[in-house]
Amino acid sequence: MADSVKSKGLLTEFKEFIASGNMIELAVGVILAGAVGVVIKAFTEGIMMQIVAAIFGQPDFNDVKITLRKNVSKVVDPTDPTKVTYKDATLQIGTFINALISLLLTGLVLFAIVKAYNRLKRKQVVEEAAGEKGPTEIELLAEIRDALQARS
Repeated sequence: MADSVKSKGLLTEFKEFIASGNMIELAVGVILAGAVGVVIKAFTEGIMMQIVAAIFGQPDFNDVKITLRKNVSKVVDPTDPTKVTYKDATLQIGTFINALISLLLTGLVLFAIVKAYNRLKRKQVVEEAAGEKGPTEIELLAEIRDALQARS
C-alpha cells in the first residue's frame, strides 16, 4: 500500500514538474535551438562553403590530409575475400578545417541573433522607463517645503 502512495506522489510531482512554466519554456527553447541549428547548417553549407568552393575550387576541405604512413592496416572486403585494400594513417586536417569554419559561422550567426535580441530588449526597457514618469519639479519642491514645515 505504501508503494502505491509513493508512486501516486511521484506521479503527481512529475505532472506538476511537466506542467510548470519552466519546463514548457525549456522545451520550446530546445525545439527552437534545433530549428536554428538547421538554418545555420543550411547557411554554412549552402552559402558560405559555396563561396569557399568558388575561391579554392572545392566545396569543402575534406580531401586535405597529411599522410603519416602508407598501408598501415589491411582491409578485406567481406563480400569478396580476395579483394584486399590497405588504409593509410592520415591526419584529417580538412575535416578539422570544415568543423572550425562551421563553428565560427555558427558563433557569428548566434552572436548576431543575441545582439539583435539585446537591442530589442534594451529598446523595450527604455520605452517602459519613459512611460514611468516621476514627480514634476514643482511636486518635489512642494514635498521639500512640506517636510521643512513639519520639522519646525
